[in-house]
Amino acid sequence: MASHRRPKQPSRARVTVLTTAAAAAVAISSQAANAAPSEKPSKDEVKAKVDKLYEQAEHATEEYNGAKEKQGKLQKEISTIQDNVARGQEELNELRDAMGLAAAAQYRTGSIDSSVQLFLSSDPDDYLDKASTMDQLSAQQVDQLKKIQDKQRELAQQRAEAADKLKDLSSTRDQLGKKKKEVQAKLAEAQKLLNTLTAAEKAAMAAEEERASRSSAERVDLGNTGAASGRAMAAFQAAQSKIGSPYVYGASGPSSFDCSGLTSWAFAQAGVSIPRTSQAQASYGTRIYSQSELKVGDLVIFYGDLHHVGFYAGNGQILHAPRTGTVVRYESINNMPFQFGVRI
Repeated sequence: MASHRRPKQPSRARVTVLTTAAAAAVAISSQAANAAPSEKPSKDEVKAKVDKLYEQAEHATEEYNGAKEKQGKLQKEISTIQDNVARGQEELNELRDAMGLAAAAQYRTGSIDSSVQLFLSSDPDDYLDKASTMDQLSAQQVDQLKKIQDKQRELAQQRAEAADKLKDLSSTRDQLGKKKKEVQAKLAEAQKLLNTLTAAEKAAMAAEEERASRSSAERVDLGNTGAASGRAMAAFQAAQSKIGSPYVYGASGPSSFDCSGLTSWAFAQAGVSIPRTSQAQASYGTRIYSQSELKVGDLVIFYGDLHHVGFYAGNGQILHAPRTGTVVRYESINNMPFQFGVRI
């Protein structure tokens, strides 16, 4: 006969434990649900982080520009040295040929001396070191051997210089690649943050920047400040013609620019060659530490490491290529930490 015992009921202690655990799980789940929305950074927080990343990217961009400029100079120097070596080798060959012809003529007449024989079979440096043979050479032969010796030394120095510059070029190319990756990483991180914003938040940020730029443009007063010089004004006007052109890191015109790319391009249009990077431009002219003494066309340097540069536009405004995602535009000089001006 089947048993009809009642199922064993859980103890009071076990019920209490289970109830407490369930309540805790519900509470944790509720807290997580409530906390999730607050974890998303606000528009202002995103903007602050993005601005910092863009600043870091621009710093790396100027180092990238410096490495790129150095690479170009090294390539030109190496090319020049290699051309000089090639021409020098031709001259050396001609000197040796001439010496060989003279020796052949002496041999045919039976008048070749032991000194010339020595030259033909060994290095002229060793030969000239043997003072005992000097009196056996004619003045013309001595002069010819010295020319060969000097040319050999010159070529050896040039080849050594080229080898050193090739090593430097290889190191510079490595640095260029690293800085390019650093810039790209910072920009990618900034874009990732921007992607967390809604379309409305992105539009609001863009509108704020547009209002600020328009307000700065309205405050520009070129007549009230005066130009630093005719060429500075010409450079400034060239930069003005590029208002609205996009910022692109490493670009120096004519359709896109980074900060120092704009200033170096603009001065080139005025017939003035200035260095490519903001740090080098900071040391190129006369420094002006008081904002009240700035004139239109002066360069304006920002940040402690001097990684940003623009043109002074008068009335406390600058014209510059700000950062990725923006265009060449006017902006308040107080939007960044001012260091000094530079009058070219």
